[in-house]
Amino acid sequence: MSTTRRKFSKEFKSKVVLESLKERETLESLAKKYELTPTQISIWRSVALKNFGNVFSYLSVYSKWFPKLIDYDCFFCFSLIILLFN
Repeated sequence: MSTTRRKFSKEFKSKVVLESLKERETLESLAKKYELTPTQISIWRSVALKNFGNVFSYLSVYSKWFPKLIDYDCFFCFSLIILLFN
């Protein structure tokens, strides 16, 4: 019997990483909640933290193009989702 490898969307990974960064739950409880391993969450979190600084460079670029149209909270979340797992 073969097992298929699960694929997770960027949005799902971002949701799990953001919850882990809040530190309201342990990695073990998050892993159980999302049916993952604590190691997988740690890996995603490391990747996210490594690329986190890129969010701010994109924010400054786009704010020059669309200064009055940007909702910064919404843009920040959108940028985070895109950049965390490129």
